[in-house]
Amino acid sequence: MVGSNVELSCMHTTEEDFDLNQLYVYWQISVSGTPTTVTYLSENSTVGHGNNQYKDRAQMSLDRMKLGDFSLLLYNITPQDEQDFNCLVIRNFEKIVNTVVTLHVAANYSMPVVSVPPSTPQDEELTFTCTSKDGYPEPKVYWINKTDNSLLDEALQNSTVSLNPRGLYDVVSVLRIRRVPNMNVGCCIENVLLHQNLTVSSQTALASEANASVTEHNTNDTLKNAAHTPPENSRTGLTVLIILGVAAVAVAVMFLWLKGRCPRWNYAAGAQASRPELEQTDHV
Repeated sequence: MVGSNVELSCMHTTEEDFDLNQLYVYWQISVSGTPTTVTYLSENSTVGHGNNQYKDRAQMSLDRMKLGDFSLLLYNITPQDEQDFNCLVIRNFEKIVNTVVTLHVAANYSMPVVSVPPSTPQDEELTFTCTSKDGYPEPKVYWINKTDNSLLDEALQNSTVSLNPRGLYDVVSVLRIRRVPNMNVGCCIENVLLHQNLTVSSQTALASEANASVTEHNTNDTLKNAAHTPPENSRTGLTVLIILGVAAVAVAVMFLWLKGRCPRWNYAAGAQASRPELEQTDHV
């Protein structure tokens, strides 16, 4: 697995004791068809590195080699380490060990993410996009009809696989399919080496879009209602003005009613009525 450590086994089982001063031990890889030494042991019992790529990443144990164990320990595996490693042990100009170990490298893909671009009910075709990244080796991509778990026609999909700066694979797959009621498709990313299938249903993406649409609709309605609804303080002031207006009208009506029922006061008549009459006396 990328980032982990691994031991490449190389054993000599017919003997139990070796004099390292009599041995040459090489671990080699092929670079452009030319053997290149990863690490080695010379007859003076010193270990060196012939490739800077493996400096501080490749190690052999002197104590174990004395017992016939020439295994190589590799640290922090990268995709570039996927190749054949040749273990070669020479004593007295004779090859006593010549073994090839094939190293396969793998990395888990991220869980696929399926997205659905905006569309309208009038659209006859839906477009789904599936993305996954940081996996190794190169993946296989399948689109599945989740109704009956059948594979969809490869002609409906277009997949792009690319290497990222870490040397791992990223994949983007686009599916274009005719719209049908209650559509549910799944995107499957297969890592053949790990016998691993990662599948995500499109229903999750569709449900997320529906929720987002409802939320946006409700938000817009709330904003519209807020724009047409006066604030609480404004409604309270308006109520007070209406009450005062009604009271003023009631007072005016009462005044007019009372005025109609009370007679007018005649100041002149009143003065005459209040003046005492003088008694007339006849004088003979």
